Amino acid sequence: MIDLRFSDAELDKHHEHIIEFIREQADAAGVDGAVLGLSGGIDSTLTAHLLVEALGVEHVHGLVLPGTVSSDENMSDAERVAQSLEISYDVIELEPIIDSLLAAYPDAEGDHEAVGNARARVRAVLNYLVANHEHRLVIGTGNRSEAAVGYFTKYGDGAVDCHPIGNLYKAQVRQLARHMGVAEDLVSKPPTAELWADQTDEDELGISYETLDSILATHIDGPLSVAATCRLLEVDDTTVEKVRGMYERSEHKRRVPPAPKPLH
Repeated sequence: MIDLRFSDAELDKHHEHIIEFIREQADAAGVDGAVLGLSGGIDSTLTAHLLVEALGVEHVHGLVLPGTVSSDENMSDAERVAQSLEISYDVIELEPIIDSLLAAYPDAEGDHEAVGNARARVRAVLNYLVANHEHRLVIGTGNRSEAAVGYFTKYGDGAVDCHPIGNLYKAQVRQLARHMGVAEDLVSKPPTAELWADQTDEDELGISYETLDSILATHIDGPLSVAATCRLLEVDDTTVEKVRGMYERSEHKRRVPPAPKPLH
């Protein structure tokens, strides 16, 4: 695998660039601050730290949104992040809303993917409910690795006003988090979207983030062919083609919904 971590100088530069981006987004929108969902994972934790630095504690509001599939550990970590940063936060239970959706359409009960995506979309609705009420932006926590392969729910965790860490591979997310003093147990914990029970990102993707980052950087974002990528990373072509397939099939998630071309 390749080392995607920044040099110290590059890390400082990217750090400042993200802080300036957040301030520019807030100023352009004329809002009073930001709302973000806190999952207890590294992406939302790092984003919360960046928001506090960019906007100030009083302008950041966290939402902890547990469902029945959420682990006590992750929800505890989410509250721990809010408390350590001293930002305001609310805990809102998702399951009564999910139960209402399934009561309206019981055919989806037992379909863990459909219900899991519904959880992500309900979280988005709650983020915007609070943000609209408080005149704030909804801040996304997606990173470059997950965006490239479509590992997010369309109109769920992808429904945000901006993604401050959207240009960082997962390895760079962890590096910047350590740089900002995030606790190591949060930096190194296995990522999970917690859309259904016992789900982890790497199990669902079928590939480690280290391998995914390396293939994205060299083949998808970089110039290397499949064969050259396999030689450099010492992986088989099936793995590289798998990542290429995920990238191509998820293109629709990274674009606005299409419409027919004008006739005139």
